[in-house]
Amino acid sequence: MTGLLLAWGEGDRTALDRLIPLVHDELHRMAHRYMSGEREGHTLQTTALINEAYLRLVDSGRMHWQNRAHFFAVSAEVMRRILVDFARSRNYQKRGGNAVHLPLDQAPEVSQEREADLVALDEALIALAAIDQRKSKIVELRFFGGLSVKETAEVLKISPDTVMREWKLAKVWLLRELSKT
Repeated sequence: MTGLLLAWGEGDRTALDRLIPLVHDELHRMAHRYMSGEREGHTLQTTALINEAYLRLVDSGRMHWQNRAHFFAVSAEVMRRILVDFARSRNYQKRGGNAVHLPLDQAPEVSQEREADLVALDEALIALAAIDQRKSKIVELRFFGGLSVKETAEVLKISPDTVMREWKLAKVWLLRELSKT
């Protein structure tokens, strides 16, 4: 797979054609995990998320892929960006356009939509990146990309112990940051 990624990065379109069947199942698993946390009736479906990610990856030009873990890390970042952009665009729609009608007695039980949570998490990750880019990247790779500690360490070229230490610190920082809102 790494050889195909390197060839694709050098502009070999046939390498991309051979790569897609190898990565499709993992991309589908990632997209399904993202979408399983979304609200019921979400207009963006798993397949659409994969297709949009594929288009953005292909349109990104020549990428210098390091290895399999790097490819899936970038894919996770692309999927995250698609969902955050989608959530933001829905939040800017005309007020009340997608309001859910509930009896008044059920209103206190309704929590913030998942989309708002995703936007808040994205904003918190951007704030974390301003303070510590590596911790933000670790969260993105582990949480959004589903990479293991070892794969994350490989992508970032740091030790697995450093990944674990910074992963723990980043989670505490994000929890504190998200509890402010």
